[in-house]
Amino acid sequence: MPIWEAILFGLVQGLTEFLPISSTAHIVIFGYIVGRTTPGLGFEIFLHMASLLAVLLYFRQDLYWVIGGFFRWVLGRGTGDDAVAGRFAIYLGVGTIITGGLGLIMMKVLGDTIKAPPVVATALIGTAIALLLVERLQRLDGRGMSQLGLLDAILVGLAQTVAVLPGVSRSGATLIAGLALGLNRDTAVRFSFLLAIPVLAGSSVLALKDISGGEFAAIGLPALIVSFIVSFIASWVSILWLIGFLKQRRLYWFSIYLVALAIFVFIAFPSGQAF
Repeated sequence: MPIWEAILFGLVQGLTEFLPISSTAHIVIFGYIVGRTTPGLGFEIFLHMASLLAVLLYFRQDLYWVIGGFFRWVLGRGTGDDAVAGRFAIYLGVGTIITGGLGLIMMKVLGDTIKAPPVVATALIGTAIALLLVERLQRLDGRGMSQLGLLDAILVGLAQTVAVLPGVSRSGATLIAGLALGLNRDTAVRFSFLLAIPVLAGSSVLALKDISGGEFAAIGLPALIVSFIVSFIASWVSILWLIGFLKQRRLYWFSIYLVALAIFVFIAFPSGQAF
């Protein structure tokens, strides 16, 4: 893989992983444009690991709070704040189990049809509509971290499951679900990002068995290193930008972009064949 292509793949993955615009859709569309209809499962996992590292480092204090609070709460040595952290850890586990179990079933049932351009474009439009609706439904004085409940975790986990469809953003689905359930933006964002950690890690580990032996060799070590670094930096930037954006702006800007991208997919790929 040429270095310029590795840089662009890293940028596409990193910038779109945590924005509500579907990184998977962008990767498959960009791969098709540059003539790589399948960048390779191993390469995609490699880029996802860079995004995973970025979110781990950025939310390291939150992870310390959740993990430490959970064990202090279980051992009966915690405070009220530790109880909140302990319940939060359980809710993350519930959301992860739901996403992992149902997501695998959906992928087996749907197969390659989920990568057909009409499916991707329709999913993009669906995400755009959902973002617009949640802007109208959400409350400014939503529920905080201490008011998060088991039902919230179940419904957010179910929403995240739909993100196996290219065009449905994982972060978008969880943000939309959290805001629609009445969570405030800070709680919805933190739950969304922290829920991404076990999902990204678990999906990467499960996919390792499907990687062909010569896949990384075919891409080349320089391209792998460059793409990983670029994806990590771009992921960090997108996390910072999204958190700042949600404090000041509205989600409908993402809706406009998603509709434009869906129109592009319909026009550019009229045959309907899978990417």
